[in-house]
Amino acid sequence: MQENNSVTQFLLLGLNQDPMKKKMVFGIFFIFYLGTVVGNLLIMVTIKSSWRLGSPMYFSLFYLSLADSCLSTSTAPRLIVDSLSATKNISYNECMSQVFALHFFGTMEVFVLILMAIDRYVAICKPLCYPTIMRRQVCIILIVIAWLGAFIHSITEIILALRLPFCGPNMIDHYCCDLQPLLKLACMDTYLINLEWVSNSGSVCTGSFVTLMISYIVFLHSLRNHSAEGRRKALSICISHIIVVVLFFGPCIFIYSRPPTTFSTDKMVSVFYTIGTLFLNPFIYTLRNAEVKNAMRKLWHIKITSESKR
Repeated sequence: MQENNSVTQFLLLGLNQDPMKKKMVFGIFFIFYLGTVVGNLLIMVTIKSSWRLGSPMYFSLFYLSLADSCLSTSTAPRLIVDSLSATKNISYNECMSQVFALHFFGTMEVFVLILMAIDRYVAICKPLCYPTIMRRQVCIILIVIAWLGAFIHSITEIILALRLPFCGPNMIDHYCCDLQPLLKLACMDTYLINLEWVSNSGSVCTGSFVTLMISYIVFLHSLRNHSAEGRRKALSICISHIIVVVLFFGPCIFIYSRPPTTFSTDKMVSVFYTIGTLFLNPFIYTLRNAEVKNAMRKLWHIKITSESKR
């Protein structure tokens, strides 16, 4: 498809052109990215190292942390490097790869959040059947389906992107490659492609968000029959999930579920769900989860003790 384009590389304009603000962008997002990767890596190592965290809920949390790290890596390093770089060129192939990665790991995050909601629904509404329904083989199958669904969605998005001919200009008014800013540069009528894009990405975001909100309403309604201690523990877990869902899906719906209209806030909204929310997720899940915090303390206590004996 690239042979039909006169544009072989794009220029990412980034978040800001002011030299001082570009240094601020570097510092802020370097900290955000480092915190995201380290925090999620710590969660993944803790879950894999602790037998106490062998339940399906933590199985899902492991893959959510993996999706967080990969989604952040698909955009943040380029933003960080470009903030101090004189040239912000990105090749056509690299741009298409970024479109695929952004949608693959973003959709993976959506499906893992749905898997976590399924796990909480069974645990709260059908506690006696929980070990049977959410056995490990079922969780593995659900994760495989999530990966497959994310792959199918991403292939659809990249096919739409590859159909776009580019003949100049090549300046993308964004900090990363995504279908929406690329549509503005295409030398063709993009109405139908934009409609397909909104139908695809918009339906995934909006449909998943509505499904998750309905499921959590059902959870909260079912808690009236539980003991005070049971309600407290279930509420703590559900509130963490609801916070993550709202923070992630709000910006996604704003970006992917509307007609081809550009707003000045688009870039900052995209930054929020591709970098900001992912930075907050480890804190939300660890600070509100006593089991994860205790497992982390024990893991690092063992590490420190073993190192001191050497």
